[in-house]
Amino acid sequence: MITRLRSLTNRWTTLVPVLAAVLLVFTWGRKDLPAVVVALVTLVLAGAVLAAVHHAEVIAHRVGEPFGSLVLAVAVTIIEVALIVTLMADGGDKSSTLARDTVFAAVMITCNGIVGLVLIVASLRHGTAVFNPEGTGAALATVATLATLSLVLPTFTTSKPGPEFSGAQLTFAALSSLALYGLFVATQTVRHRDYFLPVSRLGETITKDHHADAPSARTALISLGLLGLALIGVVGLAKGVSPTIESGVEAAGLHHAVVGVIIALLVLLPETIAALRSARRDRVQTSLNLALGSAMASIGLTIPAVALASIWLSGPLVLGLGSTHMVLLALTVVVSSLTVVPGRATPLQGGVHLVLFAAYLELAINP
Repeated sequence: MITRLRSLTNRWTTLVPVLAAVLLVFTWGRKDLPAVVVALVTLVLAGAVLAAVHHAEVIAHRVGEPFGSLVLAVAVTIIEVALIVTLMADGGDKSSTLARDTVFAAVMITCNGIVGLVLIVASLRHGTAVFNPEGTGAALATVATLATLSLVLPTFTTSKPGPEFSGAQLTFAALSSLALYGLFVATQTVRHRDYFLPVSRLGETITKDHHADAPSARTALISLGLLGLALIGVVGLAKGVSPTIESGVEAAGLHHAVVGVIIALLVLLPETIAALRSARRDRVQTSLNLALGSAMASIGLTIPAVALASIWLSGPLVLGLGSTHMVLLALTVVVSSLTVVPGRATPLQGGVHLVLFAAYLELAINP
């Protein structure tokens, strides 16, 4: 019975990414998709998300932590960046705030939505959520610095009118983002890798998962290819339904920033599911690696990409946050710091993060 279930899982997680890629080829560039096609795209997109999570977990089991969570975070973010740049190229002046809205949405989703859910699931299931404060604190400090340099400072600079960077400032922000992200990855994977490994209830580092044998190198390579295909399908199909999303947002009379929120929610769905699965297995550090790593990659890779793209893209590039969002970001950093310091959390901390996320969604809908 178990062998049959594994065979069935392997079959659909192989077929769905291929189906997503084929559907993407036939729908790419079409802006007015029929309702039936939109429904089919949405269904396949959901299947591709689940397939991506499966293959990411196979790779993570093979290479171990923290490399496994890094693979998923970076893969998703690279394709997310491509989606943002593509939408900016198609959207003209209306998309001048798309990079800012999507990146900030990613930060709030990961640092409050995913972290809040992870802490609640782990603490309700295991009593408290236990993690390594050294590694999590380092990740949070990097996210806070990147967010402030890239999303807060443009509001206060004076070299250019409006919440925008000048060319020299944008170049500095891009290079700083790349440098900080590269330094963090080196710290996470080389010099202080043990800070980012799951910890037991006794505070001992867990280096291996003894519940199952690691997959072979061949299986991991196949999963790596299928992961890339699934993520291309997720983001590409998300772009395909984005005109429908935009039309729905406009018809509902909502602010255009809601589009960025929806795109970020779709793109970050694989990390969300993977993080919750790790939390259920009492691997909270792995979940936090995914959440904060995704926030960090989203800023650290998106800002350099849009800075480079701004050379040929016409129209302004608005990166600075408004006062309401700056307050939410500051509160998120303070609350996250207080959550991280003890190295363990209860449902209360998870609830606080989820309330902050709910406040962000409410203010995105009703600014």
